[in-house]
Amino acid sequence: MSNNAAIVDISQTANKFRSSIVLQAENKYIDVKSILGLFTTLVGGHSYELHVHGPDADEAKGAMAEVFAKHNLNVTVVTE
Repeated sequence: MSNNAAIVDISQTANKFRSSIVLQAENKYIDVKSILGLFTTLVGGHSYELHVHGPDADEAKGAMAEVFAKHNLNVTVVTE
């Protein structure tokens, strides 16, 4: 699957939730609901941290972890 498909899938999944979903890549923080932000940040081989805050955060964390795993992207969901 292409990286473009992963970006669209991640963004569409994130947009199903009201929670804030932010991807940390090194010292950059990207709103995963922004396709443009993902295009400039999401490159293979990096590890990422996902920060989720909001009313449906638990559901969002699970769904986001699944979509990242589906595209073989290394992400750690941060739990505060």
